[in-house]
Amino acid sequence: MAGLTLKGIVKRYGNANPTLKGIDLDIRDGEFLVLVGPSGCGKSTLLRTIAGLESITAGDLYIGDRRVNDVHPKDRDIAMVFQSYALYPHMTIRRNISFGLEVRKMPKDQIDELVAEASEMLGLNEHLDKLPKMLSGGQRQRVAMGRAIVRRPKVFLFDEPLSNLDAALRTQMRVEIRRLHKKLNTTIIYVTHDQVEAMTLADRIAVLNGGYLQQVGSPLELFLMPKNKFVAGFIGSPAMNFIDAKIESADDKKFVRIDEKNRIELSSNVAGKVDNAQSVTLGIRPQDVVLAEDGLEANLHVNVDVIETLGWESHVHFKLGDLTFLAVLEAQKVASFADGQTVGLHVPANAIHLFDAQTEVAIAHGGQLDTQAHKQTNEAATQDDAEVTCS
Repeated sequence: MAGLTLKGIVKRYGNANPTLKGIDLDIRDGEFLVLVGPSGCGKSTLLRTIAGLESITAGDLYIGDRRVNDVHPKDRDIAMVFQSYALYPHMTIRRNISFGLEVRKMPKDQIDELVAEASEMLGLNEHLDKLPKMLSGGQRQRVAMGRAIVRRPKVFLFDEPLSNLDAALRTQMRVEIRRLHKKLNTTIIYVTHDQVEAMTLADRIAVLNGGYLQQVGSPLELFLMPKNKFVAGFIGSPAMNFIDAKIESADDKKFVRIDEKNRIELSSNVAGKVDNAQSVTLGIRPQDVVLAEDGLEANLHVNVDVIETLGWESHVHFKLGDLTFLAVLEAQKVASFADGQTVGLHVPANAIHLFDAQTEVAIAHGGQLDTQAHKQTNEAATQDDAEVTCS
């Protein structure tokens, strides 16, 4: 096993603007780190740079204590699993898993032992003598993983390995990949554009956008305390609601004013971080909204637009002036809503996020990471975050 250190990694193709713009990142030994971001953000380029499939324009890359900028991919002691399974169609599953070891002239008894161990781990024992065309997509992806496992590398690299699978198989494979990491306890760097995959798999998530590293932290840290509007909007499903607003004061209290009808009182820890009349972007997660009932004050008045019923819960799209506002509410409580109906919602003060209207950098978050475990996670990430370049 080995950790990785990236110092000022830049990747430029010809005279074009850099694809990677000075990435600083420490990946811990045995960590499951997920690189996530929209298409074109640089996450796959960064992974290929780590693999040695792309040269580094500037900066330094270390695997363990070894600088590997100029080390050939085959000598970096890494294994990569791609989006396409890249299996040999004429070879059995056993040969597909073992072929790389055969090329390295490893003794047959060692190869057999490693293949048996990997196939047992991945549930492939009964398929070893079959051809790839006889397996499902999920089984083929497990074969590709088995081919990587038998190499016993220091680092595993996964490049969107679940993109070609249907929703049910993606869920199953997420569980299997997480279970595999627990068994191997090897460093894994995993690229995806799917933030649900990122949240469910990662020890830590690195969010990229436009070639910059926006934030690194645990899934819960990024969800509760995003450093800027981009991270807040990208992490979490459904996405956070954003509303242009202003800060106002009244009766020794501070509020975030949305329009003539709607304002939300700020908690004391947030009120001290903003000034009266300051322009802000208000962020509210759909899951944090509740109906104004049982004595709760309605601090947000909206009109029903579209209701999506998803079993126990419903995604209710409301109109708030010219904006669409989404809330996740209990399905039974909204079943009687009519189109255009005015509804009173309650947004708790500890559920709001405020971002600077110009820079989009986070000003304050109503919620906090309270548990000792997440306090330790934050402290461990502090040094990493100090080196993060934000756009």
